[in-house]
Amino acid sequence: MFAKAFRVKSNTAIKGSDRRKLRADVTAAFPTLGTDRASELIPGKEELNVVKLYAHKGDAVTVYTRGANPILFELEKNLYPTVYTLWSYPDLLPTFTTWPLVLEKLAGGADLMLPGVVVPPTGLPPVQQGDLCAIALVGNRAPVAIGVAAMSTAQMLASGLKGKGFSVLHTYQDHLWKSGDKSTPPAIAPLAVNPTDSSEEKVGLDLQGNLSSLTLEGEEETRKLHHSEASEDNSSGALSQNSSDGKPLQEQMDELLQQCFLHALKSRVKKADLPLLTSTLLGSHMFSCCPEGQQLDIKKSSYKKLSKFLQHMQQEQIVQVKELSKGVESIVTVDWRHPRITSFVIPEPSLTSQTVQEGSREQPYHPPDIKSLYCVPASMTQLFQESGHKKGSTLEGSEVRRIIVDYAKRNNLVDADNKNLVKLDPILCDCLLEKNEQHVVMKLPWDCLLTRCFQTMQPAYQVTFPGQEPILKKGKLCPIDITLAQKSYNKKVTVVRNLETYGLDPCSVAAILQQRCQASTIVSPAPGAKDSLQVQIQGNQIHHLGQLLLGSPL
Repeated sequence: MFAKAFRVKSNTAIKGSDRRKLRADVTAAFPTLGTDRASELIPGKEELNVVKLYAHKGDAVTVYTRGANPILFELEKNLYPTVYTLWSYPDLLPTFTTWPLVLEKLAGGADLMLPGVVVPPTGLPPVQQGDLCAIALVGNRAPVAIGVAAMSTAQMLASGLKGKGFSVLHTYQDHLWKSGDKSTPPAIAPLAVNPTDSSEEKVGLDLQGNLSSLTLEGEEETRKLHHSEASEDNSSGALSQNSSDGKPLQEQMDELLQQCFLHALKSRVKKADLPLLTSTLLGSHMFSCCPEGQQLDIKKSSYKKLSKFLQHMQQEQIVQVKELSKGVESIVTVDWRHPRITSFVIPEPSLTSQTVQEGSREQPYHPPDIKSLYCVPASMTQLFQESGHKKGSTLEGSEVRRIIVDYAKRNNLVDADNKNLVKLDPILCDCLLEKNEQHVVMKLPWDCLLTRCFQTMQPAYQVTFPGQEPILKKGKLCPIDITLAQKSYNKKVTVVRNLETYGLDPCSVAAILQQRCQASTIVSPAPGAKDSLQVQIQGNQIHHLGQLLLGSPL
């Protein structure tokens, strides 16, 4: 974006209110930064300028400068840190590594291709397509570029590290960097790795000495490095924990994964369902085929990712997987005559209900019985006292309707000429009419009379859990609130509130969603609500949440 010179439209000092708003926007866009470091980045008194400019391709960009250096830039209402900022906060974004000679190409406007990405001993950081990432060079964690991931980490590995990895927005040595003090990246040591990973380090040194064949040989060596790392990780994980029957836990998870896959294809997926999103196969079919007392967790299998597992199933010619839309894979064909499907024996179904974890113990969840109620306010006491109710009494809607009808009939208020009308006596007038209506409105239709009555009464509700005493609460019953929020560039989170009202433990729900959606979750205090928690799940998980909360199998 800044590979060529840009045109500055204006350069002004930031206002106090805009400074506070910018600090809040930074905190929201980069939660890992925290409020203290956000205040450090956007200080209260230090000189801070707003630069409006046009990039060489015509993009309108807002740049925030502190002192001599640009620290942030804003494009289409999304905030991005500059390399100057990332040198102070190198862990602000997930960081990928490339070779030093690649930097010249990136600064010239090129995107980062996957063959140029170096896989470290710890593996690639987990990201989703569209996530903002930093790019550093081998041997130094100081970022030299930022870009947007063109695919998820799982897709990168599934592709064999081929194709475009990142759309680069800004680099060290580009014109945005040149608008600052032109300082060079600091030396930030790479994170320490286990000494046993010397083989991966050696491969990296060999590659660094042969950059001329980066596209071909570098790609092959990187793939070797990844496979070597994966096999070492898998074997160490398998040997560290063994089950009571002698099988490694990883091997057990592989077997469970294949069992749920075959079970889903044999009993749940139909030809009419195809093409079927791979995420739907996992969330709506495979999880519900998991035997009672077990949890399907792909991350604990040797495959690590669903896409890699489905690649193996495709190699066995059980299914065919295609990317029908960008970044979204679907199963397009299933060979139901395949021996592995025909020979699979479906386990006996379990009659137990869906369970919610509480500590290490599982308890069946039964939804509460919820009744909408109405409280008698002081202004309507006279109307209800004849039926034995006083101020604060709670009634169901049917009881309210019956009391009003009985009152009208008992006091001969039903219009003799039109049974649909009710004459208003002084008590009904005081309860239901506005002051300006007192001497104007003499009669009301039944539906209008009852509607006014319900609107005047105070809402309440009663929640009764099985085996427990009813809980009476005043006010409106808040439904479970599910919202989709935009956190940063092309990154969404699903937020769920009001779970406690329905007897659902937010922490337990978060644990289930983390496993079933294969996404990270956070439980935090709900803003503006006392003693209430909210669950935040990475990505758009509204469909999964709906299925979970409505009782459909996931």
